[in-house]
Amino acid sequence: MKKNLLVAFALALVFVAGRATADQPRMQAAQVNLLQARENLRAATPDKGGHRTKALVLVNKALEQVQLGIAWDRKH
Repeated sequence: MKKNLLVAFALALVFVAGRATADQPRMQAAQVNLLQARENLRAATPDKGGHRTKALVLVNKALEQVQLGIAWDRKH
């Protein structure tokens, strides 16, 4: 229930941001997918030989890069 609420909130936030700027639908979709992936990884059982933790780090880095890409494109 909490996971669904977080994902719904993230989707709504991205939707509102996308509607306000009406740009970069693929980057916005990638951001939504990464947010969902992060929530799924957080909900997974932790015993994965360290790979779940590494995946979380990489997803967070990917989210940061998507956000930076969106910001860069809006300036240019």
